[in-house]
Amino acid sequence: MSMFCFQCQEAAKNEGCTVKGVCGKDEEVAKLQDALVYLLKGTGFWAKKARQYGVTDEEVDLFILEGLFATVTNVNFDAERFVEYCNKAADLKSKIRDKFLNAYKQKEDSDFSEEIPREAAWEPAKTKEDYLAKAEEDGVLAEENEDIRSLKELLIYGLKGIAAYADHAYVLNEKSDNIFSFAETALAETTRENITSEELISLVMQAGDTAVKAMEILDKANTGRYGKQEITSVNTSLKEGPGILVSGHDLLDLEELLKQTEGTGINIYTHGEMLPANAYPELKKFDHLVGNFGTAWYNQRSEFEEFNGPILFTTNCIVPPKDSYKDRIYTTGLVGWPGCKHIPNAKTGEQKDFSSLIEHAKQLGSLQPQENKELTIGFAKDQVMELADKVIDAVKSGAIKRFVVMGGCDGRHKSREYYTEVAKDLPEDTVILTAGCAKYRYNMLDLGDIGGIPRILDAGQCNDSYSLAYIALQLKDAFGLDDINDLPISYDIAWYEQKAVCVLLALLALGVKGIRLGPTVPAFLSPNVVNVLVENFGIKPIEDPETDIEAMMAGK
Repeated sequence: MSMFCFQCQEAAKNEGCTVKGVCGKDEEVAKLQDALVYLLKGTGFWAKKARQYGVTDEEVDLFILEGLFATVTNVNFDAERFVEYCNKAADLKSKIRDKFLNAYKQKEDSDFSEEIPREAAWEPAKTKEDYLAKAEEDGVLAEENEDIRSLKELLIYGLKGIAAYADHAYVLNEKSDNIFSFAETALAETTRENITSEELISLVMQAGDTAVKAMEILDKANTGRYGKQEITSVNTSLKEGPGILVSGHDLLDLEELLKQTEGTGINIYTHGEMLPANAYPELKKFDHLVGNFGTAWYNQRSEFEEFNGPILFTTNCIVPPKDSYKDRIYTTGLVGWPGCKHIPNAKTGEQKDFSSLIEHAKQLGSLQPQENKELTIGFAKDQVMELADKVIDAVKSGAIKRFVVMGGCDGRHKSREYYTEVAKDLPEDTVILTAGCAKYRYNMLDLGDIGGIPRILDAGQCNDSYSLAYIALQLKDAFGLDDINDLPISYDIAWYEQKAVCVLLALLALGVKGIRLGPTVPAFLSPNVVNVLVENFGIKPIEDPETDIEAMMAGK
């Protein structure tokens, strides 16, 4: 076996990728990602110890989040960048270890003598070969106990999602020391050889609580800087004139690009999970943010050929680019693809330099105009709460019988047509609540409205999933209910990568039960761990649209 990865929904045979990732990553990148996570566990061990003596280091705190985020599916495929990340992780591990040891000696007046786990003790030679060898020796399958391995991976993948959300908030000047602390504690706990299933389950639930906090501060960061989302009609056509397509999730990158292209005659389009950017007042004010082009991430290989302009990836999801447009791909932040132009982060207090991207757009000239329909977006928590009285009255009158949360991720598998069929076949007295790219399975459908309330309420990115939880909690209070599960809401969630795992854990932490999860149960969950989730939370796999719709409408 040259590699092993089962962190995403498309893991080969729903077991694991062993030759090359379905996502496109090769053996070398997969192993370097494993080595980075291994180093981060060791860093977490020393950071946790240091916190017990009042010692913290924000550079270490932040890099742990960035390192985890870099290993999320479809973020970075560049082996050389991962060698750099591993080198930095090794340096920061040594830095926080030395800070702890100094603090310990001063307080205890003795040398530290506790047994050190291998992840914390490893001193790499800082070569690619060294990192690859370590991953071969201590990869995902090094933990022999299937259930312990499953719970550790569930925890790590939840942490990756938390890291993504917390990193997005951090660049907008919102942070939480509790998130830093939990990430380090959880990583440290995974190094324990005697850790029990019960302890890991407790940590997984704490990850859910931390995920709620991460999504909450990200919502605060986004709305604090860009205003509350507004109900907005977004054009999905292409206009005459040069254009740049912005993919990923990072609103700050989009804002900076909008500022640098103002007055240049270049139109800016969003793609995929950037669609909700069109609903924020402080971004909408730029006249050259002209709409959205394209759909979910996995369609980019055909859609990007139609867009004759540069394409900027700010975060996941990048897939192996075709030669026909590879020279038009730019990456920034944590994103990487070998051979694609990378725009580095700016120095503190400065703007990122998008001049090369802008000049490329000018050189390529006008796009080929294209006519497509408009989408209505902007139904994040603040907008829905403005409609709260109308929504409550519609529920009380029976005009709305049920809400179905169909958030999460889209993906390649044909089985995901299930979500389109569910959306089409749901009774006309149901409303779909969505966030994430799963919406591209049905957001072009004309499902109408219920008394002026659209039957698809799009809260935004997967990053905006906090809105879905917030709306449910507010409705619970409005109806005077004690249990969130007494609401007329069903959860039919599509997952693909680790941010979706994070959202799932957040919903469980909020007490939501009876979630349908598809299109497959995660390969990294052992049968015993699946049983725990079924018994405690009623998680169930999707079946067929007709069966699931009937059950959901009956509150099952």
